[in-house]
Amino acid sequence: MINKWPLVLVTTDAGINMPQITLPDGSVRNFDQSVSVMDVAADIGPGLAKATLAGKVDGNVVDASFVMDSDATLAIITSRDDEALELMRHDAAHVMAQAVQELFPGTQVTIGPSIENGFYYDFARDEAFTPEDLIKIEQRMHEIVKRDLPIVREVMDRDNAKNAFSNLGEKFKVEIINDIIPEGEEVSIYRQGDWFDVCRGPHLPSTGKLGKGFKLMKLAGAYWRGDSNNEMLQRIYGTAWPDKKQLNAYLHRLEEAEKRDHRRIGKKMDLFHIQEEAPGEIFWHDKGWTIYQTIQQYMRKKQREYGYQEINTPQIVDFSLWEKSGHAAKFSDDMFTLEAEGRQFAIKPMNCPCHIQVFNQGLKSYRDLPLRLAEFGSCHRNEMSGALHGLMRVRAFVQDDAHIFCTEDQIQSEVSDFMDFLHEVYEAFGFTEIIYRLSTRPENRVGSDEDWDKAEKALAEAMDAKKLDWSLLPGEGAFYGPKIEFTLKDCIGREWQCGTIQVDFSMPGRLDAQYVDEDGSRQVPVMLHRAILGSFERFIGILIEQHEGKMPFWLAPVQAVLINITDKQAEYSKKIEKLLKKQGVRVISDLRNEKIGFKIREHTMQRIPYLLVTGDREMENGEVSVRTQGGDDLGSMTIESFVSLVNA
Repeated sequence: MINKWPLVLVTTDAGINMPQITLPDGSVRNFDQSVSVMDVAADIGPGLAKATLAGKVDGNVVDASFVMDSDATLAIITSRDDEALELMRHDAAHVMAQAVQELFPGTQVTIGPSIENGFYYDFARDEAFTPEDLIKIEQRMHEIVKRDLPIVREVMDRDNAKNAFSNLGEKFKVEIINDIIPEGEEVSIYRQGDWFDVCRGPHLPSTGKLGKGFKLMKLAGAYWRGDSNNEMLQRIYGTAWPDKKQLNAYLHRLEEAEKRDHRRIGKKMDLFHIQEEAPGEIFWHDKGWTIYQTIQQYMRKKQREYGYQEINTPQIVDFSLWEKSGHAAKFSDDMFTLEAEGRQFAIKPMNCPCHIQVFNQGLKSYRDLPLRLAEFGSCHRNEMSGALHGLMRVRAFVQDDAHIFCTEDQIQSEVSDFMDFLHEVYEAFGFTEIIYRLSTRPENRVGSDEDWDKAEKALAEAMDAKKLDWSLLPGEGAFYGPKIEFTLKDCIGREWQCGTIQVDFSMPGRLDAQYVDEDGSRQVPVMLHRAILGSFERFIGILIEQHEGKMPFWLAPVQAVLINITDKQAEYSKKIEKLLKKQGVRVISDLRNEKIGFKIREHTMQRIPYLLVTGDREMENGEVSVRTQGGDDLGSMTIESFVSLVNA
């Protein structure tokens, strides 16, 4: 159904105004009457006017038609600006909805927001959409873009708007107006040609500004307003980008991500499995557990180098401790609890309160600080079943968790040392591109503003001292303190937030942690919460996808395989296997009576770094013929030469 209800544009007499518009470079433009964003762009130059998509007035994104009748700050938004992408995705949703109603009259549109990487719209229709329908819809979207229809904001009286949509049979829009828009408030409408929808905006100036950088991706079901008691709708997902080049790059990333899916590779390489009887928990197989243990041993060694004591704390702890720490009030829905002997317990979702209990054993002096306590702590969190995803989102996980107890004066140096530690670890795993973000105080928090000021300042100064390029995430800190988030960028451009360090002035005091200061007074230590990998499970998932299962030699669960050409070399292969194992190489022998080409292909698919072929010549010379997983033939070499090669 095409919406053709006449709308009323409401205008106001702003009187005579002479606004002063301040641009981002500090320059000021004066106008002798009210002026729109587009007017200012045209005043600067015709090229900018043509490129203008919207504006940012006093910090708020608005339509290019938005009128300023008083002094204001203005930034012109073009396709180069970050804000433009959300506008494009929102417009793509509207263009898709128009295309659907043009092609399939009688279809009702409901809600269509922009989302990460794209957009969607939910539709009410008796017949199911098909993949072929998506092709038709996408083609019609391109036609609507070519029409270059002006996108115009209009306002309607609330009752008139309800009548308009009701007469068109759009019951969902009527419900939205009834439930979301208060009595007496006008309804914001955006029109493109004959089609229109309820929307707060903002939007692009016309459909032509959307360009060609969009594609419809998939169909899904969705309940109206997310309630399973409501009607089932049909959801169409799409992606949108500033141009076709960026669209193609995104589609390529999706293809690469699918190829690298850790669940598929994990099954193929026999690393782990998941089953319904233990949702969100991992069954590690030998090869996967080998990777896990190798990482853990590496982290254990590095922690000792940086002065950490390794501890281990209970998994089941009286619920009162979590109430005292503040976690129960903020985190209880995500905690698993149980009762025994009339007491309520929690399975620990994190390690910090337990680490304070270790600190509290015996009176500490300022000379004992900083005290660094680390734990490979097993934690459980009651994640929603729909959010579970392979190794990336689980209910049971192990953190490379640690807490540093220190004085205020030690915060910056400890944060600095931690960042050195973190950079060494990430480099060892092949990650060189790191994004740094400072998350500051949330609205719902504990502790004084003075403490938050000191904590945020210390973290910012630590990053500045390292000359790091960092950005701010206002309001994203933990409830007990601000934090630096360390995000890895993988080989296909995806971001993975892994490491963190948080300054906590609150929890030690809540749990009675004290030390004796130099003057004999009792003081509460500052607590730094830190992790580098995050959880082992998720980090291994990231590693699998980063390397497409082709782990660096030191991480590979099987580092080399001995492949005999005939049965004659079987005993020789077994002998070499023993020698290599004594040298610390994780090696196996494949002595099956199969063709050499078959065995080489099979072990190449298993991502084993080195294939060691033994034939008559190699047996006579006491050598092995070395091939890499990538297909390079390194020729024959002695066992000593091979060990030197892999240890280089």
